[in-house]
Amino acid sequence: MTGGVIAIDGPSASGKSSTARAVAEALGFAHLDSGALYRGVTLVALREAAREGVEREPLTLGAEAILRAAEDRGLMLQPDGAGFAAYLDGEPVDAALRAADVTRNVSAVSAIPVVREWVNARLRQLVRAGRDVVVDGRDIGTVVFPDADLKVFLTATPEARAGRRLSQRGARLAPEDLDREAAALARRDAADSAREVAPLRRAEDAVDLDTTSMTFEDGVDWILERARQALGREAP
Repeated sequence: MTGGVIAIDGPSASGKSSTARAVAEALGFAHLDSGALYRGVTLVALREAAREGVEREPLTLGAEAILRAAEDRGLMLQPDGAGFAAYLDGEPVDAALRAADVTRNVSAVSAIPVVREWVNARLRQLVRAGRDVVVDGRDIGTVVFPDADLKVFLTATPEARAGRRLSQRGARLAPEDLDREAAALARRDAADSAREVAPLRRAEDAVDLDTTSMTFEDGVDWILERARQALGREAP
């Protein structure tokens, strides 16, 4: 038995995670955050490095050794309300996953092909077990779940995304700040699309959603309409 899958991909600051959570809640699905597992592997790498006396270069331990430690210590996602919680050594570690040292190192860890394969396999296991999920990322519809029931490529102009990001931070929306943030996001888009590992790509069968001129609620409703059609389910 397999569960239903809604895949939401898109560039940085496009609102993927918040949109995925809202869509999952409305459908009665679980929001599956692939980033939690990447952060979990990073946390394992840091703790193993500290145990070995390696303070600044956790990846010198090697990806295979880090993944063995992750398995030995029981790194996993477990159902938790409307989503999943990360567990390590039998304890929830969601708070630890947001620590500054994890954030500094997660990009490097998640760029390792064998780590991505390990994470993807565990995400697929959850769906094969019958979980209905909404998953967001950059290669969900192209690599992780190429047979998803619905694939959405969510985007907005760099200027719109910059304004939303600055508003979330509580920062002022001065023209020079918007221009600076928009330029940074445009550079990030180019880098994410060109990188060798897990590049940002739109799946050929994805539907495009440009939320530049839409409210958050309108974007969620747009996806929900198409999700219910794809799934053949009525609204709960």
